[in-house]
Amino acid sequence: MQINQLIFSLFAILPGSVWAQQVTSCPTPIEGFVADEDILQDQIRVSANRADIQRNQIAQFDGNVTIVSDKSKIEAQSATIDVPNTQLTAIGDVTFQDKLMVVNSKDVLLNTDSGKLSMADTNYQLTQFGGRGAADRIEIDQNQGVELQGVSYTTCPVGQEDWKISASSIGIEEGELWGEAYNTVFYVKDVPVFYLPYFVFPVSDQRQSGLLFPEITTSSATGPSYEQPIYWNIAPNFDATFSPRFMSKRGTQIKTEFRYLFDQSAGQFNVEYLPEDREDINQADRYFYRYAHSGKLAKNWQLNIDFNGLSDDNYIVDFGSDYYNRADTHLYRTLGINYYSQNLDFSMNFRDFAVIGDHPANYRALPEMKLNYQTDKFSGLEFRVTSELAYFDNQQEGEPKATRFHIAPSLALPLRSQWGEFLAEATLLNTYYKQENVAGTQLAEETNRTLGQGRVFGALFLERDINWLGEQQTQTLEPKIQYLYTEFKEQSEIGLYDTTQLLNDFNGLFRGQEFTGLDRISDNNQVTVGLTSRILDKNSREQFKLSLGQIFYLEDNRVEAASKNDDRSALASELDWQIGSKWFAHTELQLSTKTDKVERSSISLEYQLTDDKILQFNHRFVRSLSGEQIDQFGITASWPLSTNWHWVGRWYKDLSTQRTIESYMGVQYESCCWSFSLVSQRHLSNRFDAQGMQNTQEFETSVNLKFSFKFTGSEARSGRRKMLEDGLFGYRQAYLIN
Repeated sequence: MQINQLIFSLFAILPGSVWAQQVTSCPTPIEGFVADEDILQDQIRVSANRADIQRNQIAQFDGNVTIVSDKSKIEAQSATIDVPNTQLTAIGDVTFQDKLMVVNSKDVLLNTDSGKLSMADTNYQLTQFGGRGAADRIEIDQNQGVELQGVSYTTCPVGQEDWKISASSIGIEEGELWGEAYNTVFYVKDVPVFYLPYFVFPVSDQRQSGLLFPEITTSSATGPSYEQPIYWNIAPNFDATFSPRFMSKRGTQIKTEFRYLFDQSAGQFNVEYLPEDREDINQADRYFYRYAHSGKLAKNWQLNIDFNGLSDDNYIVDFGSDYYNRADTHLYRTLGINYYSQNLDFSMNFRDFAVIGDHPANYRALPEMKLNYQTDKFSGLEFRVTSELAYFDNQQEGEPKATRFHIAPSLALPLRSQWGEFLAEATLLNTYYKQENVAGTQLAEETNRTLGQGRVFGALFLERDINWLGEQQTQTLEPKIQYLYTEFKEQSEIGLYDTTQLLNDFNGLFRGQEFTGLDRISDNNQVTVGLTSRILDKNSREQFKLSLGQIFYLEDNRVEAASKNDDRSALASELDWQIGSKWFAHTELQLSTKTDKVERSSISLEYQLTDDKILQFNHRFVRSLSGEQIDQFGITASWPLSTNWHWVGRWYKDLSTQRTIESYMGVQYESCCWSFSLVSQRHLSNRFDAQGMQNTQEFETSVNLKFSFKFTGSEARSGRRKMLEDGLFGYRQAYLIN
């Protein structure tokens, strides 16, 4: 048993989740003891200015005495080893050090036979957890445990003790997970604010049941709110967290989380329940549940479950969620079984949804099975077969239903080298439908669609040395071209079950399909041209990348959903640029070459001086999305105000409606031993009315307050990063060097 185990556990008298936090020492880390590999177990090495040794009796050492074993080191002005009485005594500015702590004491008495260690008038500092304190006396017995008298603990610097803990007596028995403390007092600025005559606390870094840090918030939806998580360590592979949340406007909500972990599977079950919501006209009960599981069934077989549900459309809007946000329109309910091997993979999924708001009911795939096979054992040719069998159901009465079977054999000739690649591919697409509830529609009860498709793709990778902004760099030139032909067949007699039109960014130009799913396969006779140029530094790190691409249609599309009124697609471009060492730019643009108008664009410019000095500008534009224009501009900033104070701010405006859609500001004070954060946020509430229509006029305002003592010198950046990423338009890095 080590003394540091005791001090590490003292913070358990107050709620805290610091077990999971990272640790930093403050102000200056102390190196832990590192044993000399030449010292054997139960062996000690003594060095001193003077030594007086009586054979097999007493050894006296004086002046700069150092006693080193394989586990610890003692430094003192003088030391005596009494062989007959198996005692070692060290006095005069004694320092005891092991891997996790350093103790300064007036004297140290060690029984070399029993291993019992006694130190008086001690001051200690932990090397791993950044804490320090004092004890009148420390008794360590390898067989019995540890006893401390008159002990204190803090993570604050010397002379700046904003808080500390003191106890008259603490005892820990060897092999126990819990210790006992008597007459414990918590001080803030030398003022006692909390007293416990007796309590037990964990003495190891194993998960222990207890209170976690609470969360105090207030918002226009809930009023002042206090959430207190309670953690239960049920078993090494089971745990649970219960979080009562007291909301002044709505009542008491219970949030629960149960987790399990086995050798080849893991899962989590969440239930949230609020009885008789006081803000609801009908005093309705409100709830949310979620079950997620991922595990191995057998060799190469995998099982995945993701099942969610809630009581009403506004649950996430009113109470928030760790798994969904306000923009989500569906909650997933999926059961999947998968098989993987080198050449063959199989999946069977049951896909269902819980619809949020007044959105069309999606088709459920109950089930959807896919079987894919590929091999390259045909003299360099690659043979591939993709197949699918699915049944689509809709909860909306009277909607068509369908069974769909699809198979697509493909034969390809791939050629690849360092300077380029070439691919020629031929595919036969065959899809059979059996449809129900088609009376009064143009859909056919049975239909079979067979299409041929051919694709030829080529790319070159060229490079040269250039001088870029005064530095020797490498520039690449990567032209690529693709010809795609897909024959036409009338498809209006097929319903739309899992099909939506895709947006074409630069990479999407070479995709060859304009829709998700299989219900619509566009006829193609087109050439796609693309060009990418990169600038790499001497370490092959990307400093600049520009991509341009466009599709040229040789014939008009005859599939109605894919028809075009132009002979070419919008010009798609992407730009990533590391401008010097501090500025980063990322843009995506789709420009109509017929009207010379921007169809879609996304621009992000970021200045990053350090990890916590960030300024980011964002603009997003979509000319038409579901009949509406999106034109939004935003600024995100993170900046230290002083050594201990940090500020995070964010502001987003809708330029189409000329109104602010989100404003966010947070300030945090962070010292070595405690932290405080205050966050204010205002954003669109997006509440649904009784008909499921979303209100885009009301705003919600909230204030979050967090205060915590750092019982282990916890990492400062975690709180700042959470503020930076929080909210509807949380920070995302604009550019990543590959």
